[in-house]
Amino acid sequence: MNRSGEPSEDGAIILNMATIHISAADAVRDFDSILARIQAGETFVIERESLPVAVVAAPDPSPRLLSEVIEAFKRTEAGMDAVPVLDPEFAEVVEERIRNRKPRDLSQWA
Repeated sequence: MNRSGEPSEDGAIILNMATIHISAADAVRDFDSILARIQAGETFVIERESLPVAVVAAPDPSPRLLSEVIEAFKRTEAGMDAVPVLDPEFAEVVEERIRNRKPRDLSQWA
């Protein structure tokens, strides 16, 4: 893979601001190496006939549940954490929606 920013011989890979464009054929050929680079923080755009078909990047390493975000805001309001301040009406609306949410219907996926 060419990391200099120049396209490879077949023009399949282009490095552009930490996003690498690669053909689907090259992605298949070197998948283990690509996964390692994604894990290290690089993002790949996989293309077929020069058109993007997928963007592959590592997931956010620290996803948080909405309930955890609400608790963090409440700690802030109680003076236990620094800034930001949660709008009480917004918190009530979000909490109400969480309480009243219906289970997802996954029957169509079975």
